[in-house]
Amino acid sequence: MNNRSRCMLAILLAITCNVFVNGEDPYLFHEWKVTYGTVSPLGVPQKVILINGQFPGPRINGTSNNNVVVNVFNQLDEPLLFTWSGIQQRKNSWQEGTLGTNCPIPPGSNFTYRFQVKDQIGSYYYYPTTSLHRAAGGYGGISVLSRALIPVPFDTPEADHMVLVGDWYTKSHTELKSLLDSGRALGRPQGVIINGKSGKGDGKDEPMFTMTPGKTYRFRFCNVGMKDSINVRIQGHTLKLVEIEGSHTVQNVYESLDVHLGQCFSVLVTADQEPKDYFLVASTRFTKEPHVATATLRYANGKGPASPELPKAPEGWAWSLNQFRSFRWNLTASAARPNPQGSYHYGQINITRTIKLVTSAGKVDGKLRYAVNGVSHVDPTTPIKLAEYYKVADKVFKYDLIKDEYEPSTGKEGQDKITLAPNVVNATYRNFVEIIFENPGKSVQSWHLAGHSFFAVAIEPGKWTPEKRRNYNLLDAVSRNTIQIYPKSWAAVMTTLDNAGLWNLRSNALERSYLGHQLYFSVLSPNYSLKDEYNMPDNDLMCGIIKDMPKPTPYKAN
Repeated sequence: MNNRSRCMLAILLAITCNVFVNGEDPYLFHEWKVTYGTVSPLGVPQKVILINGQFPGPRINGTSNNNVVVNVFNQLDEPLLFTWSGIQQRKNSWQEGTLGTNCPIPPGSNFTYRFQVKDQIGSYYYYPTTSLHRAAGGYGGISVLSRALIPVPFDTPEADHMVLVGDWYTKSHTELKSLLDSGRALGRPQGVIINGKSGKGDGKDEPMFTMTPGKTYRFRFCNVGMKDSINVRIQGHTLKLVEIEGSHTVQNVYESLDVHLGQCFSVLVTADQEPKDYFLVASTRFTKEPHVATATLRYANGKGPASPELPKAPEGWAWSLNQFRSFRWNLTASAARPNPQGSYHYGQINITRTIKLVTSAGKVDGKLRYAVNGVSHVDPTTPIKLAEYYKVADKVFKYDLIKDEYEPSTGKEGQDKITLAPNVVNATYRNFVEIIFENPGKSVQSWHLAGHSFFAVAIEPGKWTPEKRRNYNLLDAVSRNTIQIYPKSWAAVMTTLDNAGLWNLRSNALERSYLGHQLYFSVLSPNYSLKDEYNMPDNDLMCGIIKDMPKPTPYKAN
C-alpha cells in the first residue's frame, strides 16, 4: 500500500495524516462527523454540537504551508458551515465558510473543505457560522507551527496546549435564536468555560494540564465566547507573551492578559514554583458580576491542592487599553518566512483609502438590529461570492450602500435610521487602506477581518480625526486579525487588500454579527486570473438563483 492509499484509508478511519502529493506541501486529512450530544459545561445538561463525539472539537495541528482537507458530514437537522477564523485563505475565499461566500451544507450530506495555511504561523480557531450554532459549540483550535528551517524566537516548549475560553449560555442555541428573531437581546451569559468545562475549584477537579518542574510550556489562549472579554491568569505564575494571531511579539511578561472576543494569544509558562496544584483562572471583564471558571494545573509528583484564593482580575478598561499599547511586533523575529517581520515597513506606505466605520444599534420594525454606517447586514439567499462569480450581482445586492465617511445624525445609539440590506464594499485590489472603527456605545466591541492581517496602530478614547494619525504606532504595531474598541472610543488599523476574493469584516459578538454588525469587502482582481484567485471548486455547493445556471468560464493563468 503506497502513502496516498494509506492516507485515504486514514480518512475513512477519521485519523489525521500527513502525505506529500506530487511534490506539493504536505496534506493533512480530517473527517468530521458533526452531531448533537448532551454535555453539561456549566453543570446543567444541554444539547451541544459535537465533532467526532468531542466538545470542543478536535484540534487541527499543522505547519506553515500545509494543505488542510476537512470532510464535514453534517448529521445535524439544520444546514451548517464552518469558518477558519484567522486562516487567510490566500486566493481562496471559496473556503471561507460564511453565508456570504458559501451555500451551507444540507442536513444528511457532506462537504469537503480544502485550503492551505499559506505563509502563516500562529494560533487560531474554527467555529460554525450558520444560525446560532456557535452558541452550541462546534468550535476547536488551530495551531500552525513554523517550518523546520525557520528560526523561532524561543526554545521548543515541553508541550503545546490549546486553551479555549469563553462565556456560555445554558439556553439552547434554538432558544437563543428565537430571542434574537423576536427582536430581543440575548442577555448575560450564565458562566465561563475552559475547554468545555467550568471547574468546581474545590480541589477535586481532575487536572486539565500536567507540568514537570523546571520545564516551560506553551499555552495558546483563544476567546471563543459570544459576548464578553475574558481575563486569564495562572496562580503563582507569570505569562510571557510570544505570539498574537500569527505574529511573534516582543516577549513582555504579564500577571494576566485580557483576551477579547475572537482573539488568540500564545504565552510561555515555566513550572518554577512549589510542586503542587495551581488554578488557571478565566473570568469575564467589564461586567457587574464577573463569571469565573478554573482549570487545574498539576505539577508531576507534586503534593498539595491549589490555594482556594484566586488571583484577582484587573478592573476597568483603562488597564486593558494600557496593556494593548504594551504589545509590540518582534521586528527581528521571523514568522512564516525567513525574513524578519520588521523588514515590512508598513508605516512608510501611503494610505490609498480611509474607511471610517461607525457602529450603532436600534430598532427596525420594533426589533433590535446592529448597523455599520447606518446599514445592518442581511445575508441574501444567494451567497454574494457566487452572485459575483456568476455575474448576477445586480440581482442580489448593491455595492457601496455605505460611504467611507459617516457621521450619525444624532450621535446616539438607537436614534439613527437603520437600513436592512447586504452590506458590500467595493474595494480596489492591492490598495493600502486605513480602517477606523468608532464605538459610540457603552460596551467593548471586537472585530475580525477575514482574508488578511492588519496593523493595529491605535486605540484611543473619543472620536477619530485625521490629526489623530500623529499618535499611530507606525513602527512595531502587531500584525493581527482582530481589534477591540472600548466604549466611546475609536481604533485604527492599516492593511493592504492584496488577497483577491470576498472577505467578511464582522463583530466577534454573536448577537451583534447575527443582527447585522458585519459587512463584506469585495476585492476583485481586474485580470480575473488564476495568478490572483482560484476558480470556484468543482465540489462547491449551489443555492439561490444560480443553482441551475451553467457554470461560468473558469479563470485562466495569464
